[in-house]
Amino acid sequence: MAAYALSPIDLIPDFIPVIGYLDDLLLIPLGLALVVRLTPPEVLESARARAKQAASKPISYTAAAFFVALWLVVAWVAVSWVVSVVRT
Repeated sequence: MAAYALSPIDLIPDFIPVIGYLDDLLLIPLGLALVVRLTPPEVLESARARAKQAASKPISYTAAAFFVALWLVVAWVAVSWVVSVVRT
């Protein structure tokens, strides 16, 4: 299902109004439901336990703020560069 969701090949092209997105809105949830249904219960329980364990790990707001600030600086530099190129 991930391959279909990320693939540039589409059953019905997205530029066709309404119908273009309808296949995505139907096929991806149906495919995910099929994957969950076909996955053995012990695999699902193991994945849920690992997800719960990962969710209980400590969160660093300082690191998050650092990376947000870093991306803002990178975006500002990129925009400044584009503006300077366009003006010349």
